[in-house]
Amino acid sequence: MAITEEYIRKHHKHESVKDNQCTSSLVKHIKAPLHRVWSLVRRFDQPQKYKPFVSGCNVQGHLEIGSVREVNVRSGLPATTSMERLELLDEEEHILGMRIVGGDHRLRNYSSVITLHPEIIDGRPGTLVIESFVVDVPEGNTKDETCYFVEALIKCNLKSLADVSERLAVQDRTESIVGV
Repeated sequence: MAITEEYIRKHHKHESVKDNQCTSSLVKHIKAPLHRVWSLVRRFDQPQKYKPFVSGCNVQGHLEIGSVREVNVRSGLPATTSMERLELLDEEEHILGMRIVGGDHRLRNYSSVITLHPEIIDGRPGTLVIESFVVDVPEGNTKDETCYFVEALIKCNLKSLADVSERLAVQDRTESIVGV
């Protein structure tokens, strides 16, 4: 657990969190190698590959820092679109940062960072994923309500990321056995 706290201290301290904002960090251990998990997370242009509330995504131009994507949100959430800017993409350290810059929802001044770290789970290569966020508390809501809502979305995304990554990792192992 100390190593997780060190990663959070190093990569997930959001600058100057204001009184009208909430922030949190969530952790997920995934039974898939880091390269497999990163292959999904790094695709800023294809969040629907593992985010169940995303039905589609469109990025204008080349995928680079500053790129903006328009995300189409599935029905059932209080939004239909979100405009999000890629703030950080570090291929060596496996870090992706993004900020919401528009959309028909109540997540104002939302930014998040997701980092991936190699670990061993049950004797196999695994991945420690940490996602943190900061967001304004909408008028009429409390910090606890806002954090609970955002954390629930992120937990769902991280569970889906684990499910997809672990399924792909099993396919990778199966293909390597069949190919022998």
